[in-house]
Amino acid sequence: MENHPLLETIKTTLQKNKVEKLAAIASEDTFSVKDLIDISFYKDEQIGFRAAWILENVYSNHQDRFLRHTLYFLEKFPQQNNFSALRHFVKILAFMTKKNASPEIKEIIRDYDTDHLVEVVFSWLIDEKVPVAIKSHCLNILANLNTKHEWIKDELMETMDFLVDKESIAFFAKVKQIRKQLAGSRVQRIK
Repeated sequence: MENHPLLETIKTTLQKNKVEKLAAIASEDTFSVKDLIDISFYKDEQIGFRAAWILENVYSNHQDRFLRHTLYFLEKFPQQNNFSALRHFVKILAFMTKKNASPEIKEIIRDYDTDHLVEVVFSWLIDEKVPVAIKSHCLNILANLNTKHEWIKDELMETMDFLVDKESIAFFAKVKQIRKQLAGSRVQRIK
């Protein structure tokens, strides 16, 4: 990975338009989604952050390129410990678990053993060192996966009650939104 051509490109600060251009050219011929996932774990955390930012843009704008690497992303997800990169990882998983995710992504999530992901996301949610922006996406992920794991709702409600006084006002606003989502979650469960 040390000699990967993308490393040279993302060593310096990137603007949003450059990230979008790099996401648009991500392919097996230039650099793959797998490369971006791997580079997001790079020892230089700024490079890892930039790779994760590009990865999020690939997921959002070129999902067809992301799809074939979805399982690899899910396998690597719990190992991410660079908070700057993790923010993009949790945002991607929040998108993947939303009810309006693509049918292909929904099928992958339905068939994937998400137990470990749920466990890790809960641990990030209660970790005092994890920034609130990451926790906000963790709330989304857990609320979204409530349709697959019935027990999440009660556990998440208790956890939010515990955390709401310890976190920021922005977290409180997110908790309000998630409570509303959970209140309406008597809908059909993922089988």
